[in-house]
Amino acid sequence: MKISDGNWLIQPGLNLIHPLQVFEVEQQDNEMVVYAAPRDVRERTWQLDTPLFTLRFFSPQEGIVGVRIEHFQGALNNGPHYPLNILQDVKVTIENTERYAEFKSGNLSARVSKGEFWSLDFLRNGERITGQDTNNQRNYMFERLDLGVGETVYGLGERFTALVRNGQTVETWNRDGGTSTEQAYKNIPFYMTNRGYGVLVNHPQCVSFEVGSEKVSKVQFSVESEYLEYFVIDGPTPKAVLDRYTRFTGRPALPPAWSFGLWLTTSFTTNYDEATVNSFIDGMAERNLPLHVFHFDCFWMKAFQWCDFEWDPLTFPDPEGMIRRLKAKGLKICVWINPYIGQKSPRL
Repeated sequence: MKISDGNWLIQPGLNLIHPLQVFEVEQQDNEMVVYAAPRDVRERTWQLDTPLFTLRFFSPQEGIVGVRIEHFQGALNNGPHYPLNILQDVKVTIENTERYAEFKSGNLSARVSKGEFWSLDFLRNGERITGQDTNNQRNYMFERLDLGVGETVYGLGERFTALVRNGQTVETWNRDGGTSTEQAYKNIPFYMTNRGYGVLVNHPQCVSFEVGSEKVSKVQFSVESEYLEYFVIDGPTPKAVLDRYTRFTGRPALPPAWSFGLWLTTSFTTNYDEATVNSFIDGMAERNLPLHVFHFDCFWMKAFQWCDFEWDPLTFPDPEGMIRRLKAKGLKICVWINPYIGQKSPRL
């Protein structure tokens, strides 16, 4: 979702408010809570009709700082939610001075200025790696984090666009869009940069990322929600970022060894039957190419009846025998499925 209309205007129909001044800072157990107003509220009369942002800083694991920004609290949120590995009693340091409030976990800290101009900075060992300033704007709800000169962004799931995400608009919503568009099947609201940190946006719903595409020096992410929660994950190496990220979100079991072998497929539109399949497999053997898995694409079923798990009897009259013969060659078998049933299928 684009917020700006060029460099100075905003999109029609949007009303933007963003933190301008810290009103109060509290320490609640192991969390730092910052209350911020979108205007100067030093005078009591200015406190009557002004909304308040609640920014909650917390650490689920050492070297990870979570930020939850709320505009209106109390909105119903029934999920779904990502299962995260949140540790208890993570050692944090909270410093609240006249000039700033700082929350620190490991070598990573989040610092909020308390002066006339609002800023939120993320620092590693005191050196700023990203953050926002008073020009940043938040509707319900979006955030902008800085990109440094030469800083490149990677991640956001399986994508078919350029590996470097700079300049791209990414919607993390799974779609059956093929393999040559900006849509993707496996979206993940996590990115990392060559400055040695990662960012996880903790929202299973659609998250819209503008990676240097709306503001060339910013990564912007927005959600249709009354709150926004994200985690900045320290490195400083890519391996260290991914180690912390996977310890936090969970790690998959190791797939079986055969799954790392060579797969061969009929492709999407190939007109094929058992004889065609055998010609592909025999061709691999003739060329001394090892083969571990054969994948049948969608036309193992009847057209317009996907996905009812019924083999097309005209093309494959003996599927059980065919699979048995293929397995005798030492192959694993995979078939294409999608989570819907066509209206022509009797199973609908």
